[in-house]
Order: sequence, then structure tokens, then C-alpha cells
Amino acid sequence: MNRDRVRELFDAVARGELDTEAAVESLARLPFVDVPGARVDTHRALRSGLPEVIYAPGKTPEQIVEIAAALRSTGQAVLATRVEPEVAARVRAAAGGEYDALGRLLWFGPSEVPPVGKGTIAVVCAGTADLPVTHEAVGSARRFGNKVEVLVDVGVAGLHRLLASSEVLRSARVLIVVAGMEGALPSVVGGLVDKPVIAVPTSVGYGAAFGGVTALLGMLSSCASNVTVVNIDNGFGAAYVATLINRL
Repeated sequence: MNRDRVRELFDAVARGELDTEAAVESLARLPFVDVPGARVDTHRALRSGLPEVIYAPGKTPEQIVEIAAALRSTGQAVLATRVEPEVAARVRAAAGGEYDALGRLLWFGPSEVPPVGKGTIAVVCAGTADLPVTHEAVGSARRFGNKVEVLVDVGVAGLHRLLASSEVLRSARVLIVVAGMEGALPSVVGGLVDKPVIAVPTSVGYGAAFGGVTALLGMLSSCASNVTVVNIDNGFGAAYVATLINRL
């Protein structure tokens, strides 16, 4: 259940195509569905604007199938994150779905999601090693109904590569910047644009990168005041927040 579905019910009642009792019955269903091992929140899109997303680690393929089916039964498309290839294969054998192996995203829904965001989300990737997190951000943002532009391998070691795409940066409504190592790229991007920048530190780097902690601390200490930061490798979280900003 989401806001569009509620509006459709109200409009159908107003046109006389649906009686009041049938509309009330649709709204009266519990805002969650119990399945083995989970209580699935089917009204999250109505409250928060975006439906519940399945976080796959710790779940069996059978549990993912059951949760996805519960969400799909309410007419919602379903996104599952951090789905490893062997799990995805078993889920798809039972329930279908579209799989992005690099981003580890499993999707149950239309191949193309019409954009509902007001502008473009630019996803800026520092290096090729950051692509898995970048794909998670890009795939999630597109499944949430955003137009997305992607810049890959434009890290600070070769700043001219980034500056050559300044028009993409300046035209975006919100930007996601994915970087590991020392995590300097979001500060650079933040200094070039007048839009919100969501920084995503990755666990990419040699020993003193400390699995992304160095990049995280660098981004948290950014001198660019339009930069905010999500957790290490959290491309999904960045896409979620960028989607809400893009709908304002």
C-alpha cells in the first residue's frame, strides 16, 4: 500500500467505480504480513514514501522468497540488497527476479521504473575498485524511480577526469560520491556544486585505510559544508536518502 494506491481508491469511490465498503476493506488490512521468521511491513511506502527493502544477509533463500511474495501480494515492486550469487540463483529459480551481480541487487518488478524524482541523481565513482558499491547505489536509485547519471574512475589522483564532466555535476539535483583510500573526492565535488553531496566511504585501500575507516573519518571531517556521510560501503543508504531529497 502506498500513497498512489490510496489515491486510486479514493478516485474510484468518487467516480462510483468502487463502493465505500470495498475501499474500506482494502485499507483495513493489517499494515504487516506475518511470514515464518519475519513480520513484513506492507505500509511502509504509505508512511515513508518508499517500500520495505529486503536485506538479504542472514536470510535463507526461502525466507527471501516468502518476504518478497508478501510484498508483491500488495502490488509492490521489491528490491533485495546484498544478495550473493548463489543465494540469488536459488531465489530466482523459485520466484524469478532480475539480478545485478556486481551490485548484488535482486529486483522483482518492471524492468524500467518511470522516473518520479524531480531531477537527476549523479553518482560519482572514484575508482574501478569502488564499482560494487557504486552499482548498489545506482541500481537502488533507479529502482526507486530516479534518473541517474554515472561518472566512473574520476578520483583525485587524476582530477582532470572529474573536471571534464563538470556539466554533469552542476546539473544534478543531488550527488552521491563513492570513494575509498583517503576519501578526498566528496570534498572536491562539494566545492564544485551548490547541491547536497552524499559521501559513501568504501572499504577499498591498503593497510592504513583500515577497511574504510580512514575514508569515513576523512569524509566526516570534510571542509565542504554541503557534504554528508553514510556508513562504509552503504551505497543503498545513499540512494535512499538521495531519492527522498530528489522528491522534495
